[in-house]
Amino acid sequence: MSERRRTPRPTKRHPWRRPADATPRPAPGPPRGEPPAAAGDGAPAEVDERSVVDAAVYRDGRRVGTPGSLAATYRRLREETGAMAWIGLYRPSEAELLSLAEEFDLHKLAIEDAMEAHQRPKLERYGETLFVVLRAARYLDAPEEVDFGELHVFVGPDFVITVRHGAAPDLSAVRARMESTPELLALGPEAVLYAILDAAVDGYAPVVAGVQNDIDEIETEVFRGDPEVSRRIYELSREMVEFQRATRPLVGMLHGLMAGFDKYGTDEELRRYLRDVADHVTHTSERVDGFRSALTDILAVNATLVTQQQNAEMRALAEAGFEQNEEVKKISAWAAILFAPTLVGTIYGMNFTHMPELHWVLGYPFAILLMAVVCVSLYLIFKRRDWL
Repeated sequence: MSERRRTPRPTKRHPWRRPADATPRPAPGPPRGEPPAAAGDGAPAEVDERSVVDAAVYRDGRRVGTPGSLAATYRRLREETGAMAWIGLYRPSEAELLSLAEEFDLHKLAIEDAMEAHQRPKLERYGETLFVVLRAARYLDAPEEVDFGELHVFVGPDFVITVRHGAAPDLSAVRARMESTPELLALGPEAVLYAILDAAVDGYAPVVAGVQNDIDEIETEVFRGDPEVSRRIYELSREMVEFQRATRPLVGMLHGLMAGFDKYGTDEELRRYLRDVADHVTHTSERVDGFRSALTDILAVNATLVTQQQNAEMRALAEAGFEQNEEVKKISAWAAILFAPTLVGTIYGMNFTHMPELHWVLGYPFAILLMAVVCVSLYLIFKRRDWL
């Protein structure tokens, strides 16, 4: 099998593009951990490639081959002069990543990052290869929540490898778009990187719209007094923290790419595209910052309203208790007033033989007068103390 030859590009130098006089890439050996190929076979050992979504070879912006395996992609890329391979993977196995690392000379630290998700968005350069980590997002209408995915991109002199750890972004749409514009795809791996960045950033727009609608609904629920709104504010705030972690580093990443335009001779058309993506990222990042601030304010307002409601309830309970106490005092006062004649009548109603008052001529008027004096006196006392 003949070695791949590269067409010199004296007028253009890219951070991931190998110089024209570089030593051609040797044919790969068997992936690490796999048995060597049989003598005379000439093909590397096969690995489980169920995670390969699409693998294609392009030349001059047009697809010239769709190999059925990674090994076939390697062979076809070496056979085509001035070609580029675009390999899309979804949660690949370790054996697949090690096979790619051996073929394309990928750095072991980048491979370790690609094996495990939950990486922060970043852009790093390892020799001629750029390693980009993106956090894509999509808005789920039914549960009204934001779902985050992770995408790792390796960009080299003649290859682009994408490793997805989530449903977003839809790279099949990115590939279809690039294949429909061969003049853009002909600009090489950096054009594919632009398209991927653009797709990830464009995917933020529906998320921003969905979150804005959620915040509007939350504001209505807050002033309506919905008891579940605090939980919804908290959950959306956590999603905005995650969203902020996805968008904020992209601003620095894209400005870093733009800073190298002159140094690496980036195509003028791509410069305009990347500036547009950077503007969108900046706008999205500012919107997300605004959402976090708005949610913080809404949470504070909700806490104030809840406190006011609790104070109103406590005031109502206190007023009810006060009114109840007033009623109890009235009842107690009248009970005391009525107890006085009852006491006098009970004493003189006893059937003792020796009770001098029973034989008095004025005994009855005296008893009535005594009852009246005691009742009036108690009434005046309770009235002066506002019990009646």
